[in-house]
Amino acid sequence: MRSKMKKIIVIGCPGSGKTTFAVKLHELTDIPLYHLDAVWHKPDKTHIPREEFDERIAEIFAEPEWIIDGNYGRTLEIRLQQCDTVFLYDLPTEICIRGATERIGKGRYDMPWIDTELDPNLKREIEEFPIKNLPAIYALIDKYKDGKTVVIFKSREQADAFLNGEIL
Repeated sequence: MRSKMKKIIVIGCPGSGKTTFAVKLHELTDIPLYHLDAVWHKPDKTHIPREEFDERIAEIFAEPEWIIDGNYGRTLEIRLQQCDTVFLYDLPTEICIRGATERIGKGRYDMPWIDTELDPNLKREIEEFPIKNLPAIYALIDKYKDGKTVVIFKSREQADAFLNGEIL
């Protein structure tokens, strides 16, 4: 698995399981993992300036290997240009809402705080994701797919099967 993948992005709807997958992939491959939420957010729920965020992403790109977990549509095109492997989580909305709800009250790899409730804005983002985000994501993947491995998960079971070496 490792020899094919060196520059990987994991994208998809919030709550779909991207971060859990990215962590497991990191553990299997030992490729450095970067969570965009952890780069963007500060512990006080504010965020760094866009310019600083873009500089941090450029620093990651300079590394010989990386896994980047997260959406951040503004920078998706450049990440698609730079990567050799794309994992897209395209799961049903209700699964993503359940995923976001299940992480309430739990510490996360990618966020510097613990949510105590499902943020209404996050819920709306999840509900709108298939309409507002997925078409553009698929269009960008289609634009940059040549020479890349693109894996689309329609279920968490498919992602687990990939990690277990059962599919590619």
